Amino acid sequence: MIAELAAFNAAFGVVKAAISNGRDIANCAKQIGDMIGAEEELKQRGTQKKNSMWSALAGKDTNDFEEFMALEQIREQRKELLQSMQLYGRGGLKEDYLRFEVEARKARRQAAEDMNKSRKKMLELVVGIIAALTGSAVLVTIVWLIGHNQGRW
Repeated sequence: MIAELAAFNAAFGVVKAAISNGRDIANCAKQIGDMIGAEEELKQRGTQKKNSMWSALAGKDTNDFEEFMALEQIREQRKELLQSMQLYGRGGLKEDYLRFEVEARKARRQAAEDMNKSRKKMLELVVGIIAALTGSAVLVTIVWLIGHNQGRW
């Protein structure tokens, strides 16, 4: 959680400085992506903790105050960034940023879904190969045993 917050803070500082200096938001695309990624990772980690079997078994309270405060800090910094865009940026910069943010989130979700599909296909392939090898080994063993036993009788 500390790493995500640190990544968000670093990217936030770069973006805010760029906007305050009159630079276009396009110059900060990487940092904006870092901000969005850090925020989503922090939210995802909180969701995973809440849904974790270990948390339920251990009876731990998953309403982690540190996560809440980190997300609150991110929310405040986003609000400050949007205000800076309105004050120092060109007309429509805030709306362009919000659109960019939505597109970046969609792209990240799609990439995650594609990766999960790829992992599932790879797992199915590996399981299929293992099943085929196991089946072949069993068949060869049966044939060998039948052939070996026929010679004794």
